[in-house]
Amino acid sequence: MPNSRSAKKRLRQNIVQRTRNRSIKSAVRTQVKKVHTALAEGNIELAQSEFRTAQKQLDRAGAKRVIHPNAAARLKSRLSTRVKSAAIAAK
Repeated sequence: MPNSRSAKKRLRQNIVQRTRNRSIKSAVRTQVKKVHTALAEGNIELAQSEFRTAQKQLDRAGAKRVIHPNAAARLKSRLSTRVKSAAIAAK
């Protein structure tokens, strides 16, 4: 347990930040999963719209340093590759 006033304040701040980061990470993972399920079902239009939302959420999470910016870029790249290849295969 923290003893000084500043350590107690840091503990309170860390709790708030941790819950905020958890919700952002969870939302990102859910959105990425939506893209994957849309691709698995073969619904290309839904996958493309979900990918746009996932792309926006990944950018925000990377900018806020919830996840590493390079990790966000890597996930976006892999998702876009899958969506584009599925769109080409559907034609």
